[in-house]
Amino acid sequence: MLALSGTGIGRRVAIGKAMVLDRGHQEIPKYEVSKDQVQSEIERFQSALARTRAELRRIQQEIPDHAPQETNAFIDVHLLMLQDPVIAEQPVRAMEEHSYNAEWALKTQADTLVEFFRNIEDPYLRSKKDDVHQVVNRILEELMMENDPPAAALDGNLAGRVVIANDLTPADAITLHHRGITAFVTSLGGPISHTAILARSLGIPAVVGLHHAVQYIQNGDLLAVDGYTGTVLVGLDQTLLTEFQQRQTKQAQREQQLAALRSEPAITRDGYPVDLLANIELPEETDTLERFGANGVGLYRTEFLFMNRTEPPDEAEQYEAYRAVLDALTGPITIRTLDLGADKQVDGGRADGAAKINPALGLRAIRLCLSEPTLFRPQLRAILRASIHGRARIMIPMLSSLSELEQALEIVREVKHDLARDGIEFDSKVPVGGMIEVPAAAIAADLFANRLDFLSIGTNDLIQYTLAIDRIDDEVNYLYDPLHPSVLRLIHNVICAGREAGIPVSLCGEMAGDPDYTRLLLGLGLVEFSMEPTRLLEIKERVRTSEREKLMGQTQQILGCADPAQLRMMVDQLNRDGEQKNELFP
Repeated sequence: MLALSGTGIGRRVAIGKAMVLDRGHQEIPKYEVSKDQVQSEIERFQSALARTRAELRRIQQEIPDHAPQETNAFIDVHLLMLQDPVIAEQPVRAMEEHSYNAEWALKTQADTLVEFFRNIEDPYLRSKKDDVHQVVNRILEELMMENDPPAAALDGNLAGRVVIANDLTPADAITLHHRGITAFVTSLGGPISHTAILARSLGIPAVVGLHHAVQYIQNGDLLAVDGYTGTVLVGLDQTLLTEFQQRQTKQAQREQQLAALRSEPAITRDGYPVDLLANIELPEETDTLERFGANGVGLYRTEFLFMNRTEPPDEAEQYEAYRAVLDALTGPITIRTLDLGADKQVDGGRADGAAKINPALGLRAIRLCLSEPTLFRPQLRAILRASIHGRARIMIPMLSSLSELEQALEIVREVKHDLARDGIEFDSKVPVGGMIEVPAAAIAADLFANRLDFLSIGTNDLIQYTLAIDRIDDEVNYLYDPLHPSVLRLIHNVICAGREAGIPVSLCGEMAGDPDYTRLLLGLGLVEFSMEPTRLLEIKERVRTSEREKLMGQTQQILGCADPAQLRMMVDQLNRDGEQKNELFP
């Protein structure tokens, strides 16, 4: 038996026989064509682009009615990328100027777009470079006269099969799910890619980032895929097979147990209510929130409106997007203002200038908005106009100094004055809050709390900036530690600052959706969590089996612990206290 390790997706287990798809290893030809052949090469490229678009639309039409509502949105992202000038137009110019063949012209221009996403500090947005690769690979396959494997080679019933691939697109995942696969394993990918998010929504167990998985797994191998631990077992014996079959039975029971909590309140055993909110990116995702019992939206990312287009969205377009979300939900909707960086301030949020050496420390998020008020003011106007349709909250990202905050608040006041002067209706009392994701802001959280209506802790960036670690970088992400004493003290400091100022504090990073940290965060005083919708029910269960008063006493001991091993043991003890052992995930 062989055990392989990657990143688990879906917190589920599966058993099945391997079906290996080797995608992404094709050699891209490079050659020059004669001047009289350039037009023919352009037509070949445009035809491949049209066939790729038609194939994605075909897949979209085949999405079953019971699929999650956001499924269409993932295909729409790839369809939008097919319209991006870097993919749809610049390869044509490269062919005209350099007489490149279509494949090489596409590859060189796509590399520019990948580099743009790679230089974004936000892990979620940076992961979109995977979407670029996936879209470009589809076009290349058409150009090189290769059939798309999931659409052509995998027709029919695939029940009981585990697909092994170098990479999968969201469209691939939808098609494979429709064909009945039990799980998938990929060499590439990460936990916040669109394919991973879709796998969680569809309930497909998966392991991604399993480097060179295709080399170790053969067609027909019997596999166990553990989406909880990120382990793939190859060549199961009868003992392990029986063990995983038992875990599958318990898995089904577990899912029924969690589903029963949807309408139950998120309240601790000792009577403290907790708000469980959702992180969303697209307006269409609001349709899924009721299914998981979300109280509202704690983080609505607005960057999708600015990406994959030649011009930034105008006020009217933004207003319609924000209004759609506010109309759909009765709970609070926290709209984060634009969080992009210096290398993407025009062309819909992307500049053509050279990439910065360290974009993480450059002109990004609120710094960019203050530098480019033509981006910031229309967004604020749109949010304020939409605020009459629901419980809108404005959240300013990446604050690091009070001067930035004062400038931002002054622009909000000016926009409100302009709307009132023009007789445009808006909610004049829309709460304005800030994301605390820079150590400087976390240390001085009391100063920010005195000037804002709420705070939201962005742990993804806060941990990376505090520990100087890129959690997506395979070479150092093992050092990414949410339980580092410095991180815990910063989180606690922000929560205390909010309590002293009498304003709410939420947490919208990955920690919020990880049940291993729920009790620790409750003990630190957190009562508002925002996460990916599919994680809400498990967090609700953990809240309902916790005693907040007891946890707050235990957490004080954890904050005073300097030994990493002992600290982790103390957190594990928090999770063991007061509930039975979970037999599915020991």
